[in-house]
Amino acid sequence: MPLHPQSKTYLDRFPPIPGADLDSITDDEVEVLRHLDNKKAERGAPVDVFSVTDTTVGDVPVRLYRPTGDPALPVVVYLHGGGWVYGTLPQHDPMGRDLAVRTGATVAMVDYRLAPHHVFPAAVDDAWAVVRDVFDHPARYDAAPGRVAVAGDSAGGNLAAVAAWLARDAGLPLAHQALVYPVTDVAMDTPSYNRFHSGYGLSAADMAWVVGKYAPGVDPRDPRLSPLHLADKSGLAPATVITAEYDPLRDEGRAYAHALHEAGVPVDYREFAGALHGFFTFPGFFDAAYEAREYLARNLRKSLEKS
Repeated sequence: MPLHPQSKTYLDRFPPIPGADLDSITDDEVEVLRHLDNKKAERGAPVDVFSVTDTTVGDVPVRLYRPTGDPALPVVVYLHGGGWVYGTLPQHDPMGRDLAVRTGATVAMVDYRLAPHHVFPAAVDDAWAVVRDVFDHPARYDAAPGRVAVAGDSAGGNLAAVAAWLARDAGLPLAHQALVYPVTDVAMDTPSYNRFHSGYGLSAADMAWVVGKYAPGVDPRDPRLSPLHLADKSGLAPATVITAEYDPLRDEGRAYAHALHEAGVPVDYREFAGALHGFFTFPGFFDAAYEAREYLARNLRKSLEKS
């Protein structure tokens, strides 16, 4: 369908900077830019939850959002987006609260290490450490043993997909993997990359830059970086995969959902027509964010109830 009017308004309000030289940004400047947020209002008003607790798994900060005081809640480990370079817990606080209420689960938001100071596989290691810890020490989270899912958007969707196959290989019964416009193949050679390479928010140049910061010199077919290239996808956790129509990452998300289905993994796939990359994060701007969050939360609730 045509670009949604809200997507058009978003692009008009937050246009790309003509001639921006990403390579001129120093690593120290990245650290500063990471904490700026010109879209705070668009992230939505924070909803009330029963408790918000900061803890650590080793050296990895984790923020726990409990929707109720009920004991033994399921846990959703959430990995935020930002191209493995950007994103902070305060920026994603409204997301954590909202998903906790929608899913009825404790949301464990992982503050994984970010590039360029921490390159691949630091983010993978941090994501996996938290998933493993929830399984190994459920009492720390006042969690229902074994009722664990992973979720994430964009680069966080990439980390969630990787954590899902690490869990399978470790024999951990992950209940679900919820992937929102995930990075699944850093080759960046799909038709959606060619069609939406610029002018639609996230650009091909943006993606090339963050991949270069996060995984310099890494084999692009390494499944810890590009989970689409995982040789055996059978036995992975049931999945929800969400993509946006006007997104360079659309086709690789669609391809990952198809590959999971071909491997016998239950998959619920949905593409949001007229939407841009990032819409899920900004319910204050995109009505589709609410629809997508409820769709994802409903699937998580069903899987966590069965586990």
